[in-house]
Amino acid sequence: MIKGLFSNIIVAVSGSDASILAAKYAIVMAKLYHCRLSAVYVIDTATIRQLTLSKIFIQEESQEYEKSLEANGERYLSFVEELARAKGVKIEREMRRGAVYTEILGAADERKSDLILLGGWEKDRNARDIITHAHREIMISAKCSVLIVKEPSIDLIYKQA
Repeated sequence: MIKGLFSNIIVAVSGSDASILAAKYAIVMAKLYHCRLSAVYVIDTATIRQLTLSKIFIQEESQEYEKSLEANGERYLSFVEELARAKGVKIEREMRRGAVYTEILGAADERKSDLILLGGWEKDRNARDIITHAHREIMISAKCSVLIVKEPSIDLIYKQA
């Protein structure tokens, strides 16, 4: 018998509309294929550190910004957890600190994930955006498959699941 292509999914949650749609997609996949699901939010302390070293942020601003990102992460992870609960899907959630791509890859490795889901690029985002950089690094360096979610009707599919 052939083993399923994936059984352990991780979804990167950033709070963007695209990442929330990716989370919905992951929830539907976990429900349909009986997969283990994890949602990971990364507080991008690597970028905060760069901004501080470049004198764009002073130390107090860095600390405030990090606290703000932590509060946002908690809110986004709670929202994704509620979305999963509404569909009867168990989800593990984790907040990490560091470079986005390093932490997502680390979480995937630690969980022995066989699929990473990322939100698709948003039309109004600059191609040089830090999130785009993180996506690229994840796609290049991941040890497992990476799926960029661009399903236009995921809200409808999620509602029907």
